[in-house]
Amino acid sequence: MSDSPADRSPQRRLRPVPLRFEPGLAEPEEEHFFDLESIEDPRELLNRSTELALAFRAATERAIEFQALAAAQLADTRRFDSLSFEEIAARADWTPDYAAKMVEHGRGLQRQRRHT
Repeated sequence: MSDSPADRSPQRRLRPVPLRFEPGLAEPEEEHFFDLESIEDPRELLNRSTELALAFRAATERAIEFQALAAAQLADTRRFDSLSFEEIAARADWTPDYAAKMVEHGRGLQRQRRHT
């Protein structure tokens, strides 16, 4: 038998501390697009937004090249798991005709890479 204070008194229940305030609802944050909305000078706004548009355009072109390379690899009949144009189209949310064009574009990119 133990003689500790915990053994002598009945087990105390912990009660939560009462809240003294009501938590506020989270205010929705304003949408920020590369902080363009904070630029007041129209010349600076045009310059910065043009830089962003060009950067996004370049990124889009690069991503499309990677899509084409992947499509060409997936359509390669030497692969045991090769896919048809219809299957590639379904995965990429394309039409089968567009998938065929992307596969051909990807094959062209593969040929270019082999020759450089």
